[in-house]
Amino acid sequence: MTITQLKYTLAIAEHKNFTKAAEKCFVTQPTLSTQVQKLEDELDILIFDRSKKPIELTDVGRKIVFQARNIVNEADRIQDIVDQQKGFIGGDFKLGIIPTVMPTLLPMFLKNFIKKYPKVKLKIEELTTEESITRINDGHLDAAIAATPLDNE
Repeated sequence: MTITQLKYTLAIAEHKNFTKAAEKCFVTQPTLSTQVQKLEDELDILIFDRSKKPIELTDVGRKIVFQARNIVNEADRIQDIVDQQKGFIGGDFKLGIIPTVMPTLLPMFLKNFIKKYPKVKLKIEELTTEESITRINDGHLDAAIAATPLDNE
């Protein structure tokens, strides 16, 4: 069993489709299918009921996916520790942005940001200025791009 096999399994569980899961994992559909089949063979169980459209998890598959999420998250944490030790900046960064500047400012920002911080997973939400301020104060956003002056500091 490999972390990659578990990641592919999680992608299929999320997208309920092998082709979409393969696209999200940046592999071909046959590669993804082969790896998940190897995992099922190793465990001697079926994780997915392929006879249903969309694909569904079996009862044991639900339990495996639950545990696989924990394992993949912990493996990601190990990688984060190594990256920090090497001086890489990584992790999740949640950004709120107002709709009026999203189409113009975001493409310019993204290109440089991704190049400079490839290990950072940028999560962008389109929000009003007020929603962004609330989410920053609540700890649900790390930063926001807003166009109006703010009354509070």
